[in-house]
Amino acid sequence: MDIEDLRTFVEVADAGGVSAAARRLGVSKSIVSRRLFRLEAELGAQLLARTTRGAALTEAGVTFRDHAARVSAEIDLARETILPAGDLRGRLRIAVPLSFGPTHFAPVLADMARHHPHLHIHASYSDRFVDLITEGFDCAIRVGYLQDSNLIARRVGPLYGKLVASPDYIKAHGSPETPDELAAHQSLMQGTEAWQLMDGDKIVTVQPRGRFKADNATALAAAAAAGLGIAWLPDCITYDYVASGALVPIMTRYPPPPAGAYVIRPPGQHPARKIRILTEMLIEHFERNPHLWGLDR
Repeated sequence: MDIEDLRTFVEVADAGGVSAAARRLGVSKSIVSRRLFRLEAELGAQLLARTTRGAALTEAGVTFRDHAARVSAEIDLARETILPAGDLRGRLRIAVPLSFGPTHFAPVLADMARHHPHLHIHASYSDRFVDLITEGFDCAIRVGYLQDSNLIARRVGPLYGKLVASPDYIKAHGSPETPDELAAHQSLMQGTEAWQLMDGDKIVTVQPRGRFKADNATALAAAAAAGLGIAWLPDCITYDYVASGALVPIMTRYPPPPAGAYVIRPPGQHPARKIRILTEMLIEHFERNPHLWGLDR
């Protein structure tokens, strides 16, 4: 049995169809179909029932899927064990936040690809919530405050933020001094979120109000610089704006509590070496660029 045939079957089973699995694997649908046909012929059993909506596992497919996934994982572990130190192969499929992934995390991924020429890196940039298991990602980079889940998270660095507004907005509307005064101002938000601020050792929660919303932190920073309102943003987004004077920190007595950047992965006993190396590179990246993340405060 070909290991790629096994991996392809697992991808089709998890993705729910040939087209989705082909996108995940970065190959054509004909190659996926050919691998499935070869595997079913080898087993002498039908693993998938093709439907108009994709592909559904047969009873044999349901039974075989877990075995195939375990075999693939064991082969990956065996390959890692015998590879020369530092040499990575295979594929790393990673979900990265769009807000500052292309500017802050993409250089790390490019550096990883440069040092490991046999490793295929497939990065997906989006600010939406990504289901790692259902969508077939090896890991993800997430920033902010993590919610409880069964995923395994490794913190790679702290993340600081602040409230900011443009000089024009402050000139026209004034600058709030306390959390209670925020209710009288236009706030720039991602949705209906609450803002948490530190009052000494105590956390204060406020409900911001505003007419401008965007699901991307970079867009909110641009809106704040245009004078549309007050934004609660990470320092790595606002650093250049603040340095140039386009945005001004406000309510500095009430900073947001420190958040973090994390590498998260599906549950498993041992992380793949490619995920461990990525994690180490990100930790080093945070340490080398303290001004971007607010570590120099």
